[in-house]
Amino acid sequence: MNVFIASSNEGKIKEIKAILADTSLNLSSVLDRGDLKDFDVEETGKTFQDNALLKAKAYAQLLKMPTIADDSGLEVQSLDGFPSVNSNRWFKGTASERNLALLDLLKNEGNRQARFYSVICFYDPNTKVAKFFEGEIKGKIPLEQRGSKIEGFGYDPIFIPEGFEKSFAELGTEFKNTISHRRKALLKLSQYVLQGKRLGQPE
Repeated sequence: MNVFIASSNEGKIKEIKAILADTSLNLSSVLDRGDLKDFDVEETGKTFQDNALLKAKAYAQLLKMPTIADDSGLEVQSLDGFPSVNSNRWFKGTASERNLALLDLLKNEGNRQARFYSVICFYDPNTKVAKFFEGEIKGKIPLEQRGSKIEGFGYDPIFIPEGFEKSFAELGTEFKNTISHRRKALLKLSQYVLQGKRLGQPE
């Protein structure tokens, strides 16, 4: 089954492909389509689900093929869930600079509890039906960035998953992909799609 990944985030695309590598899904993305490099979908939704649907639907209708889109983010308990749906938009700068800004917001905070949350939307333009799959992993925010920039992306250097003493960046991409929020959501997606319940594929 051919499925398009509605994302231009190289780290996210690699992660999705790695997690779904053992399935029969044939995945492609913007990175495989030079003609789509200027196609952009404005994420104006108020929830992860809203934004995942916006992206999946736009690409699915354009390409006329089933599409998946992920919208995910970090939610910090003591900041009332911030940055949440605005995880990639609240700060202008590099990922490392953004991480430092978030750590600064928490410098006097004893409660470091947080979670990564992901919503995957599967949209089929033939049936015009969307299906959503959710995943989360709880953890905490360390006092400083930890781990190599080579391993992981985004907030990975400042998130320590529950039950571990190392950040996602320190644990490494391969291990992260076995426990992450995105993995949990994608496994639900693959079970739905590959167990005879998949939405109709366009001709």
